[in-house]
Amino acid sequence: MSHHSEASVVPVAALEPPYYMAVFTAVRTQDQSGYSETSARLEDLVKDVPGFLGMDHAQTPDGLGITVSYFRDADALTKWRNDVEHRAAQSRGRADWYQHYTLHVAKVERSHEFSRTEAPQSPTAG
Repeated sequence: MSHHSEASVVPVAALEPPYYMAVFTAVRTQDQSGYSETSARLEDLVKDVPGFLGMDHAQTPDGLGITVSYFRDADALTKWRNDVEHRAAQSRGRADWYQHYTLHVAKVERSHEFSRTEAPQSPTAG
């Protein structure tokens, strides 16, 4: 899933462990017909999965996309993996949209975050 809104760039906040994450890394093919619509539909659909916590996405200029989805527990992740529309999109992705992809699933045991609350001081500021 790589269709992402143009909202401000803010990562998913640190969550209370344990929780699960699925890291999907992909390089797409030239043929992307229908991809954006399907991706947008899946983004809407996953939000309705009980236990879905959020999603981060990044895309390099040369086409490597990384999507990290966070789930409260393994059952929520399994429910998403088995969703009928999601499975159909996976099949279409293998047939048309992806040159290569990997999926890593992990249980998160530690999580923390940092957020700058004010502008950094210039090293020459007095």
